[in-house]
Amino acid sequence: MTDSVPPAIPTDLPAPPVAARRPYTVTVHGETIDDPYAWLKDAGYPDVKDPAILAYLDAENAYFEAAMAPHRPLVDTLYEEMKGRIKEDDSSVPQKDGDWLYWTAFETGGQYRKWWRRPVGAPADGSADELLLDEPALAEGKEYFSLGAFAVSNDGRHLAYAIDDTGAERFTVRVKELATGRDLPEVIPGMLSDIVWTADDSGFLYGLANEQWRTDNARLHRLGTPVADDIELYKEADEGFRVSIGETSSRVWIAIGTGDHVTSEIRLVPAGDPTATPILVAPRVEGREYDVDEHDGTLFIHTNDTDPQFRLCTASIDAPGDWRELIAPSPHFYMTGVECYREFFVVEGREDGLDQVEIHRYDAATAPVRVAFPEASYAAGLGDNPEYDQQVLRMGYQSMVTPGTVYDYDVATGGLTTLKVQEIPSGYDAGRYRTERMKIAARDGTEVPVSIVYPADFPRDGTGAVYLYAYGAYGMAVPPGFSTGRLSLLDRGMAFAIAHIRGGDDLGQQWYLDGKLTKRTNTFNDFVDVARGLVADKWTSAGRIAIAGGSAGGELMGAVVNSDPELWGAVVADVPFVDVLNTMLDADLPLTPGEWPEWGNPIEDPAAFALIRSYSPYDNVKAQAYPPLFISGGLNDPRVTYWEPAKWAAKLRSTKTDDNLLLLKTNMGAGHGGKSGRFESLREVAEEHAFVLWQLGIAG
Repeated sequence: MTDSVPPAIPTDLPAPPVAARRPYTVTVHGETIDDPYAWLKDAGYPDVKDPAILAYLDAENAYFEAAMAPHRPLVDTLYEEMKGRIKEDDSSVPQKDGDWLYWTAFETGGQYRKWWRRPVGAPADGSADELLLDEPALAEGKEYFSLGAFAVSNDGRHLAYAIDDTGAERFTVRVKELATGRDLPEVIPGMLSDIVWTADDSGFLYGLANEQWRTDNARLHRLGTPVADDIELYKEADEGFRVSIGETSSRVWIAIGTGDHVTSEIRLVPAGDPTATPILVAPRVEGREYDVDEHDGTLFIHTNDTDPQFRLCTASIDAPGDWRELIAPSPHFYMTGVECYREFFVVEGREDGLDQVEIHRYDAATAPVRVAFPEASYAAGLGDNPEYDQQVLRMGYQSMVTPGTVYDYDVATGGLTTLKVQEIPSGYDAGRYRTERMKIAARDGTEVPVSIVYPADFPRDGTGAVYLYAYGAYGMAVPPGFSTGRLSLLDRGMAFAIAHIRGGDDLGQQWYLDGKLTKRTNTFNDFVDVARGLVADKWTSAGRIAIAGGSAGGELMGAVVNSDPELWGAVVADVPFVDVLNTMLDADLPLTPGEWPEWGNPIEDPAAFALIRSYSPYDNVKAQAYPPLFISGGLNDPRVTYWEPAKWAAKLRSTKTDDNLLLLKTNMGAGHGGKSGRFESLREVAEEHAFVLWQLGIAG
């Protein structure tokens, strides 16, 4: 291993772009905010046409290409390694839904999948296979392509599907007549929801995005009628709430949900009569979340009304607000969801941070059965189980050393049948790697779980390099799952660790609550303290740690490079949410009103303003040495707008005191998820990994 001093910037590299500083101030709660890079936000957004802005982004992209040019051979090597671990002609395990078996398949060289079906009982020799949707054909000639909602009608005659070809996440719905393969005339632009068919298949429910990219409605479209005549079934008045469309497992009811990050409210309409007066399950109560399934007229309500660990209640469809507790909250079991089937219901959750699946009979006298999994640390859960009368449950399983595995679980016998194990064409030997789950104490004494995978011969003398990843927001856990791309780091001697920090719900909803709003800094402290713990335990040393996070995880990256820059040898911040204060002060941005329950409302609350200002990465850039940084953004990103990473990079360039490399790459034809297509996205991962290996001085 080489020492931890970052490599010098090549002398033949052109000077990095310098963004102009233009005076701009705003005063909030008597405090003046100086924002000289505010001009990078195009006033015409989402149409970005300002020549100066585009010129700056193009200059940064050119600088990125120049800096990476000498390392393109390494990028190509990593890309070919990663591609070699992907089975190109891969397909999913067929699953029965009604009279058909459905599956998806990639062809060799294909960036996108094809969707197939065949009649139940037909031979599997391809003679009866029917192509439902050809993604490669739809994506041809497009810089970006994403399939959103995909819903086959109950009678199997029609397919409603939605596509986005810009990355802006505004989907266009089309309806395909499967017998002929032709698209029906109606086209619905601007959709942002799931699609649910009515019981008689005469139409479907969906939701449109408004001008602020918020789904505030549920609508009914009848086949063969003008889209302009679609019926609005529900309209949400609260600008912070978003409307969703779903259905119960029995498909008897369609659920119209609305809510923000902390509060929810659900209305049910009969799938056979969607224009009937909706049944309000329970009116919104701030801070109360619930979701609903149904079995034989009884509602199963999964809610956090009395405890952040959630509980399960039941109620009659005739008295939906009369909740009776069926399963009480547990201090050790975090209930994450409930799904009803004809003869049993399934409770999913996590115990001490590890996924659990429990089978419950409707007969209370029958004890629940927990599915047993083989490893001490893993990720598992229900897969696609579309039928209500399901006797065998499709499940998924993986760990940091075990490739993705598809099981069928026989509810009657408790037997697990392996249907598919992720194939790695270039070869994979699990014996070359080790994985552990440990706990590291944060500065307030809280023990933070850490999942780590490493080569069997990894040194434990402090000389090793560690790639540390975390997210830490919105109650989103990071499961200890498998990654073929990660193997390229492990095979070069690095360890890969996931810090299950507060802000996610890895250890329950309280774990999430302890990392948001006024407790947000726990998230940053946890991450830093995990890194220091890894150093203390001789996994690595300061400067030998590469860190990565995206979106809210990118905000985490921005916070910890401000607070503890000396720890990090390389930083990857993908679409980073770093301009937190300005974004939360702009109520006209698409996401902002719905984000206040997560971050606080600095417009109305001076304390929230002061707290966000104290940690917002962009606002806290200072004159100090920063580690090497790889920053990415997407011009069409509606979640973290392109100007956040651009402003952050510009301010870092003008403020930092070091000579370490700072790269900003903006995808000019993509959004929040980067480039689409399974191979193009791999190339972006290869670039990031090459940057990390380069900056840590690890031979490629």
